[in-house]
Amino acid sequence: MIRRPALGAIVAAAMTVMIVAACGGDGVSSSGDRRRTVTIGFQGVLSGDDEQLGVNALYGVRTAIEEINADASLPFRVELVSSDDGGSPERAPAAARRLIDDSDAVAVIGPMLSDATEASEPFYSEAGLLSVSPSATAPALTDLGFTTFYRVVAPDSVQGRAAADYISTVLDAGKVYSVDDRSEYGIGLSTALEAELFSDGVDVVHGGVDPARDYTREAAKIIAEAPDVLFYSGQYADFALLNKALEDGGFTGTVMGGDATRDPDFVTRTGAAAAEGAYFSCACSDVDTDSAAKEFVASYKDVNGGALPGTYSGEAYDATWAVVDVLKRLGNNISRESVARAFRTVSWDGLTRKIEFEENGELKRSTVYLYKVQDGEITDLGRISDLIGS
Repeated sequence: MIRRPALGAIVAAAMTVMIVAACGGDGVSSSGDRRRTVTIGFQGVLSGDDEQLGVNALYGVRTAIEEINADASLPFRVELVSSDDGGSPERAPAAARRLIDDSDAVAVIGPMLSDATEASEPFYSEAGLLSVSPSATAPALTDLGFTTFYRVVAPDSVQGRAAADYISTVLDAGKVYSVDDRSEYGIGLSTALEAELFSDGVDVVHGGVDPARDYTREAAKIIAEAPDVLFYSGQYADFALLNKALEDGGFTGTVMGGDATRDPDFVTRTGAAAAEGAYFSCACSDVDTDSAAKEFVASYKDVNGGALPGTYSGEAYDATWAVVDVLKRLGNNISRESVARAFRTVSWDGLTRKIEFEENGELKRSTVYLYKVQDGEITDLGRISDLIGS
């Protein structure tokens, strides 16, 4: 994996905001651009073990904004301000308020992790500030009455069913050990997965474990059950540690994780040998290998110091462009209220999928993909629906 530039420098650059009115004020950028400035915020996990997921998305947003600002025909330019929530529900409200208190901000890309999203959305709804998550997948998020929340990925209820059907049909598993990290995201995914596995006639053993540094005991419990498949619903850093403990303990079954485990750092942290053959389900597409995304990959690398797109880079890029499509349609009528209202009817042909929403903020069309570590690299196997022939 190409290493990214220092995160502190990126966040500092992203926090540089033009002090101009977002709803029609004029300002002059450092490049002499005299167009109106509109501010878009980003909230995500930009520190801690899972920061790579946040960096992937932040870089996707930055790429979109660089392309948008290069279009001189637009009557506005976009400034980005970012807020780090560490992926923590405790830190998330303060991160959301930092963006809400920026009176120039008319929309936010994020939050990312489901727990942090649930903790943030009451504040965004109260402020009337649009929030578009590229990655928060807990099913309950669109049932909690948030009025300005949308997401550009399928919920775990969809992902869990798809992963379970692949496990029961293609992997032909008779017994599955399902472990979640007790987070909102982990519980939502494991619940959906297990319900579908039961429906498919698979024997399921459930385990819930708090994130830890030593998974030896949990690995021993799993090995004793002798499942055909171990499925982990949690973050990639913890899955890497669990997978390493399973490898050290002599586990011979197949391992699979959900979308938050699909990251090259999983391979790095657990080791190439232990990672080989691991599967990941994800409602995210692999833009690195998509021939239609070559221009995006080149642009992403150029904007972000040579880094390659990662999990949710494409989704964050699409979310940003969808917001800007709304801004273009609004013309001189850009405000928090008008943006949130107009986004309900957005229809944007994005890089990863068509961005259109149901009334509750879910995508009208959802797709789940499968990935596998082969020769030390995470490779795209395609849509699960195609792989199981449904």
